[in-house]
Amino acid sequence: MLQTMPFQGLPGQRVPGALDFPGSPLKFRSGSEAESEASMSEASSEDPVPLPEAEVARDEEEASKKKKKPKGLAGMFSIFTKGKKKKGQSGAAEREAQPEAPPEAPPGLGGPLPTVEELKADLERGRLEAAGPLLRLERELREAAAAGGVSEEELVRRQSKVEALYVLLRDQVLGPLRRPLEAAPERLRQALAVLAEQEREDRRVAAAEPPPSALAATRPRHWLQLWQRAVAQEAEGRMGRPPAAAEGLSEAERTFLSMGRTMKEDLEAVVQRLKPLFPAEFGVVAVYAESYHAQFAAQIAAMAQFELCQRDTYMLLLWVQNLYPNDIINSASLAGELQGINLGSLLPPKQVRLLEATFLSNEVASVKELMARALDLESQRWAQDVAPQRLNGHCHSELAIDIIQIISQGQVKAESITPDLGKQIQHMLLAELAAFLRSYQRAFEDFLERCKQLQNYRANVMANINNCLSFRISLEKWQAPQSLLGPLNELKSHGFDTLLQGLFWDLKPLFKRFTQTRWAASAQTLEEIVSTVETKLPEFSELRECFQEELMELVHLHLVKEYIVRLCKRRVVLKTAEQQQQLAGQVLANAEVIQHFCTQIGSPATWLHHALPTLAEIIRLQDPSAIKIEVATYATCYPDFSKGHLSAILAIKGMSSSEVKSIRSILDVHTGAPEAAKALFSLIKVG
Repeated sequence: MLQTMPFQGLPGQRVPGALDFPGSPLKFRSGSEAESEASMSEASSEDPVPLPEAEVARDEEEASKKKKKPKGLAGMFSIFTKGKKKKGQSGAAEREAQPEAPPEAPPGLGGPLPTVEELKADLERGRLEAAGPLLRLERELREAAAAGGVSEEELVRRQSKVEALYVLLRDQVLGPLRRPLEAAPERLRQALAVLAEQEREDRRVAAAEPPPSALAATRPRHWLQLWQRAVAQEAEGRMGRPPAAAEGLSEAERTFLSMGRTMKEDLEAVVQRLKPLFPAEFGVVAVYAESYHAQFAAQIAAMAQFELCQRDTYMLLLWVQNLYPNDIINSASLAGELQGINLGSLLPPKQVRLLEATFLSNEVASVKELMARALDLESQRWAQDVAPQRLNGHCHSELAIDIIQIISQGQVKAESITPDLGKQIQHMLLAELAAFLRSYQRAFEDFLERCKQLQNYRANVMANINNCLSFRISLEKWQAPQSLLGPLNELKSHGFDTLLQGLFWDLKPLFKRFTQTRWAASAQTLEEIVSTVETKLPEFSELRECFQEELMELVHLHLVKEYIVRLCKRRVVLKTAEQQQQLAGQVLANAEVIQHFCTQIGSPATWLHHALPTLAEIIRLQDPSAIKIEVATYATCYPDFSKGHLSAILAIKGMSSSEVKSIRSILDVHTGAPEAAKALFSLIKVG
């Protein structure tokens, strides 16, 4: 119905109709926010700075020296293999003694095992290569417990040391994953590799036999879930930041604008920088998208629980139904990545429907109030004799523009939420507009009646007539029912009558001369009529051109109608053909003058061109059959030409009653009047 464009907000204020996200992507987390991560782990450690190559070499040399004297868990684990293999036993015999092959060793498990102290030192230095040997220690511990021969107390002591090392490893792995954009890409890849290996080990252990009762169940470790919870906590912190100040926006508007910008920028960074590094099975984009979506939905749901003002109801629906799905989820940068992730709506459908019903009710009530206020202010200006504005030489009123803007803004606001809501409100707004136009017509008629003596009376009449054009254009654009034009047509008609009243009063005595002088000086009388009309024409110049044409058509109609009235009131009978031809000539000459003059002043009423010439032809003709043909044709052009009018014309010719009756009968055939036919003879009363 109306043009669709991004909503510009309430009058005088800009409310974003589409999401605008300036600036560079935000960091995922600042260093000061790391304290909130402590709840994820039993013990935390700071990310160590990578050691220089020389120092790493010294560490490896020291570690090789220490390996000559096995001690700690590695030394203890050596008893697991004692007694299992006799001297000189062949490899084949050894393979036959093993019921099943050991699990495939992950990277880093080859070679002799480092000591617990060495693993601890490596992990504290941030060396994720220690993850492989640690996993081997864990496996050998399970094997030792399954084989027996080690006391339960010793197994528990060994397991506690292994688990302490896993706490260190977990912090070293999850640390970079909490702030992935701040971590070096290689460090991030190492952490992801360890996390992936731990997930595989969780699945392997879950598929194997339950652990011996002497050992506590430590698998699955669920590090992937810990990472997912860390992402959720990060999203909560990011989305919960106080919004920046923005002039003209409410707190709720600023909050949702900030959340929308944060979510879009952060997800774009995930797609561009993290997705290439993360294993596909981790679904990094989905994890972040679901976490941010959950936070956005929680904020929306919390707000929807309260009784919202009209502005916040609109804002909430705008985000739920338009900005969030279109400018974030289906944005050019994210649509391809989020297409397979079923994030859903920010609110349940039932709650959305309730909010939409509230929005429609609020918006229609607001439109009704604003239109009533605009009409009241305009009526006060009329009564106070305030001169209308002049625009391009025409009297101008802002009322039509104000009303059209009020209706359009209501329509655009609804369409900015969803097209379907725009269709729903369209019928409601048109109903309110129809009621307004009837009120407008009544207020204008009251002004016409009460304010005739005011100085700017005629100027304000013309300003209101000019308003009709703006209303008509908008109604056609909105494809409104034709019934809405009724009040406007009435307003315009009464306005024209008011403007022409003085002119028609001046013409009345001039037309009376046609009967008083028995048409002897008809040319002179008609000249005076034309001169009188010309004198009044400047009074109508401040009407818009289309209305000046309509007004000139009314003048044209008046001249033709009054001429026919005087012709029908002729009392003298012209019995001779010569007399009838003389009168017909005078009527034809006068018709040409009227037609030429009215065309010159801008009348578009070509439908009146045959009204007088055909009557002249009926007066001239002598053959009743020829007259019948002319009357039949005339009735087709002017369906309101009645038998009474025909009798008045035929009375001039002094025809017998039988001839008149015969000619009148032809009108019995031509009685149907087209709906679009304009009135002429129905305006003329005959006896």
